[in-house]
Amino acid sequence: MSTETNFTIGFIGLGLIGGSIAKNVRRVFPNYTVIGYDTDKEALKKAVEEGVLDRPAAELNSDFSECSYIFLCAPVQHNLQFLEQLKPYLKEGCIVTDVGSVKGGIHKKVKDLDMETCFIGGHPMVGSEKAGFSYSSDRLIENAYYFITPTEKVNTEKVKEFTSFIEELGALTILLDAKRHDAFTAAISHVPHIMAAELVHTVRNMDTEDGILKQLAAGGFKDITRIASSSPVVWEQISLSNKENIRELLVQIKDSISEMIHALDRDDHSYLNEYFREAGEYRETVPDSAVGLMEKSYEIFVDIPDEPGTLSTTTTLLALNNISIKNIGIIHNREFEEGVLKIMLYDDVSAKRAREILQDKNYSVYERN
Repeated sequence: MSTETNFTIGFIGLGLIGGSIAKNVRRVFPNYTVIGYDTDKEALKKAVEEGVLDRPAAELNSDFSECSYIFLCAPVQHNLQFLEQLKPYLKEGCIVTDVGSVKGGIHKKVKDLDMETCFIGGHPMVGSEKAGFSYSSDRLIENAYYFITPTEKVNTEKVKEFTSFIEELGALTILLDAKRHDAFTAAISHVPHIMAAELVHTVRNMDTEDGILKQLAAGGFKDITRIASSSPVVWEQISLSNKENIRELLVQIKDSISEMIHALDRDDHSYLNEYFREAGEYRETVPDSAVGLMEKSYEIFVDIPDEPGTLSTTTTLLALNNISIKNIGIIHNREFEEGVLKIMLYDDVSAKRAREILQDKNYSVYERN
């Protein structure tokens, strides 16, 4: 990858993903020039103040004509508009990429605009229920899978250079065509978000006026539905942009649910046992070391007695060992979890260190698998 000081990278959109990649570029390639545009002027201002951007752009214009790479990091539908606006200002050899979780629409737009020689689609497999520049991190894509979906007409050397660049940022690249990408992400991200939202709606519709179900659900239920708190604007656009793949999977799920209902009606022990056994066996083969599409929680669960001072003793022990706690809470609904105290940490290293410290002091510590 080039280390020349005049290498310029542009960002359109400085939310969680765009802001994180921009910060990552600044950390890994401090000599590069980074410019950015965002309709959120506060995010733009903050990016400049933090030194992430060398300069902001008030609009999409010739400011981007210096760029060797331009990242489209706005919501999916907006990226399609920005792509067309940028076309007149691209210098020869510039590569435009995006970070959207749906690739079909933007690849079609690229073809319609005759921009296939300068486009390489991208999709970092990271995410969070949080959005905005304030939540961005210079290590968000580190050790995360990063889909790269080149067009058929882009130069293979350009693909190699861009792939190398993404890998130098710390991501794990996967080359895939746009069609297969959209089918895969529908299964591992888009439909799970819909199912999480549906579970929340189910409980919301059953809840009493005094909100008793809301209280009882505060544990495992809140964890498995965490992604339902994601941006409704983003997920509205994703759902419509990948609706064919999503619809196909939802029909399959509908058929599977119907079969489950029939199994319950006929007291089919064998079907139910096999259904849960196969799901459990497959889940156990899913690795938890790599960073995937849904943000991983770094949590430990600790048994502590209900005695005065116990909680403060536990947190003080971690503080004395320079372990920062992201969140903490008492688990009242422990039907699917062990441990009374739930401690959320900022990263995997902190979680492992906290577990070791507490176990060394004879605490019973559990992890969620």
